[in-house]
Amino acid sequence: QVQLVESGGGLVQAGGSLRLSCAASGGTFSNYHMGWFRQRPGKEREFVAAIRRGGANTYYADSVKGRFTISGENGKNTVSLQMNSLKPEDTAVYYCAADRGYSLSTRSVDYDYWGQGTQVTVSS
Repeated sequence: QVQLVESGGGLVQAGGSLRLSCAASGGTFSNYHMGWFRQRPGKEREFVAAIRRGGANTYYADSVKGRFTISGENGKNTVSLQMNSLKPEDTAVYYCAADRGYSLSTRSVDYDYWGQGTQVTVSS
């Protein structure tokens, strides 16, 4: 059983930056693809970014491409999401997730373990 704990959320002005971290425990971190999802007010949970186990490939939603960067540190069992040029529409609860499947996925249903989420609020 993998436990995921996010940190780093907060309030930031538009154009600013935040770095989210996700600490994993209870499993072999390198066995999992890792993803970040978000749920904006009144919206369904949506894919943000993912990184393949081992870190060879990354994938981003079009809405964050060029602004967000996902990275993993196997030695520290953490995955981070660097968010730059934040916009008010990035306001959401951000979730870290782990997927033990074969292929890297952007679908939330494919992820097996989830963190509790961290709030990101971007003011205009």
